[in-house]
Amino acid sequence: MIDNKEALRRYLEQDRLALNRQQDKRPKVFGDEIWKFEILLRKVEYDINCRRGLPALLVGKYHKFRFHRLSVKLGFTIPPNVFREGLAIPHYGTIVVHGNTRAGRNCRLQEGVTIGAVNGSHDAAVIGDNCYFGSGAKILGAVTIADDVAVGAGAVVTKDITEAGTTWGGVPARKISDNNSHGSLCSALFS
Repeated sequence: MIDNKEALRRYLEQDRLALNRQQDKRPKVFGDEIWKFEILLRKVEYDINCRRGLPALLVGKYHKFRFHRLSVKLGFTIPPNVFREGLAIPHYGTIVVHGNTRAGRNCRLQEGVTIGAVNGSHDAAVIGDNCYFGSGAKILGAVTIADDVAVGAGAVVTKDITEAGTTWGGVPARKISDNNSHGSLCSALFS
């Protein structure tokens, strides 16, 4: 959780590395909308968790406005304070994440991913560190996903994945290999 200025800097740096932007220090003026979205997400988290007072309220409202507009443009429904540092979204496309989801470091979401609750419940997934979710993966309900897990494209996870360092696929998801998620994440996160 971003609870001070140093944590904000750390989150922004890890997100930059997760997006494989080792050479760039800032997003380009035109383009890089996903990187700009992630920066605004972190600023909104900082505003919610740390800023107090009238000037902070105005800055926070400005960040929330810009964050909302970019969320709609990109098709992302990702609430603040869900993902730890190292979030990577490589493509535009609909991504929906429930606000009660808790995800660890270095999570990569392809387009079409849904992480949600079921049957009107407010319980959502708890996701470990270094997880990868392929295009169209669905994580439904209050499931727990271990560290270093890869969920393949189109997979539907409805039960806990407790075996770390494995790959899952299918409907419903089942273990398909003992390969971990590191091959699908940016190698700069592990150096």
